[in-house]
Amino acid sequence: MSPERIVALVGLLIIVLTALVIIARRLPKRIKTSIYVRKWRDIQKLCGHKDDWSHAIVHADMLLDEVLKKRKVVGKTMGERMVNAQSRFSSNDSIWNAHKLANMIRQEGTRTMKETDVKNALVAFRQALRDLGALS
Repeated sequence: MSPERIVALVGLLIIVLTALVIIARRLPKRIKTSIYVRKWRDIQKLCGHKDDWSHAIVHADMLLDEVLKKRKVVGKTMGERMVNAQSRFSSNDSIWNAHKLANMIRQEGTRTMKETDVKNALVAFRQALRDLGALS
């Protein structure tokens, strides 16, 4: 084998390995469901007291954003990431309503909410987390 051919093969090998490294870095990170199950249980504990319902909604929203980032869904804001992940959600309208409720709580502060609104929001967040593979 000629030296030129060896140099060409080594160069090709370096290019292929570089491409594989770049592709591997862009793939979504593996999600450890045990971590998210624990975090979800902590959120559920907040639901035991009516005064903590708004905190549960906000924490569930933050958890969803964390998973979207972990899944490398692109977007500068959570809203942009949710738009880019729409096809992954089995109930897109429900998760958007839940996210809007979380934003209202953040803007207006703790407020009184109906139990059905809280349940619907948390069910939507749980389903979205399942859709993304964070919860089983």
